[in-house]
Amino acid sequence: MLNKALKEYKKYISTEKSYSVNTIKSYIRELSDWVKFLEQKYIESPSLKKNDPLLLRIYLREKSKKLSNRSIARIISSISSFQKFMNSNNKFKPYIFKLPRIKFSSKLPEFLSQEEASSLFDSTVMIDKSKTYQFSRDFLIVSILYATGIRREEIAKIKIEDIEMNSGIITVTGKGNKIRQVPLGETTLNDLKLYLDKRKQFTETKNISNTVLFLNKIGNKLSVRSVDRIVKKYGKIAGLDFTPHTLRHSFATHLLENGADLILIKEILGHSSLSTTQKYTHITAESMKKVYKSAHPRSGSKK
Repeated sequence: MLNKALKEYKKYISTEKSYSVNTIKSYIRELSDWVKFLEQKYIESPSLKKNDPLLLRIYLREKSKKLSNRSIARIISSISSFQKFMNSNNKFKPYIFKLPRIKFSSKLPEFLSQEEASSLFDSTVMIDKSKTYQFSRDFLIVSILYATGIRREEIAKIKIEDIEMNSGIITVTGKGNKIRQVPLGETTLNDLKLYLDKRKQFTETKNISNTVLFLNKIGNKLSVRSVDRIVKKYGKIAGLDFTPHTLRHSFATHLLENGADLILIKEILGHSSLSTTQKYTHITAESMKKVYKSAHPRSGSKK
C-alpha cells in the first residue's frame, strides 16, 4: 500500500506541484528508504500499528547516527509532505504519523571574497578562454553564475532565445517553473559574445541544432552534475575551491556589501521569502566586525 502511495505521490509532485527534477529525486529517494524501513518493520512485527509514532523515532534515531540535524530536518520535511498527500486519500490515512519537531543550527553560507572573485577572471591562466569551445564555455558558466547568482539547475536550462543581447537580460526558469529576468553586466555580455562565436563554430562543424546555450561535447544539454564538475575544475585552475552555490552566495553578499537593496537581491535570486535572502545580512555583519577588529585602534585586537 505504501509503495502505491509513493507512486501516486511522485506523480502528484511532478504534475500538480511542478517540483524541480532534483527536488523530486531527493524526496523520492528519502521516502523510498522510509517506506522500505516501514515494510521491514511490519514483516518483523505484524501486530504493530501502522501509525505508531515509535517507528518514526526509531528510524530517525538510526539516521541521526550518520546524518546532521539539517539532513534529518530535510527527511522530516519529505515525510511531512508525503503525509499531507496521504491525508487527502482515505485509503492511506492509517499510515499517517505525528511528526516530531526538531531544532537545527543554521549554517551561514560560504562565499568568496571580492578579491578572490576578481582573481577568477584576472588570472593569466584565463587568457586561453577564447582558444577552444570547451574552455570558452566553462569560463562563461563561471562568469554567469557569479554575475547573476542563478542556480546550477537554472544555468543548465538556459536557451539562446532566453537571452536578450540588446538589453543584457536573461530569462530564467526557476523552482516550480517560475520565470524571472536577471541582468547581465557588460563584461559578462562580452564573455557571452566570445562564447557564442565559438559555439557557432562548434555546432556548425558537428551539424548540431540544439538551442540550449551550454552543450556537452556531443551537442546535448549539459547536466547539472556537469556544471558542478566544470566549476570545480575551473576553481582548481584558479587555485580556489568553490561550488556553483558558493558563487550564488558570493553574488548576493558582494551586492549587499556594495549597498544593493535586499528586495532587489531577493527578486534576482528568485527567493520566495525575504527571510531566505536576509541570511546574507548576517554575513556582511560578520565581515564588518572583522574589518573593524583588524583596522580600528580601539577594537581591542593586538597589532
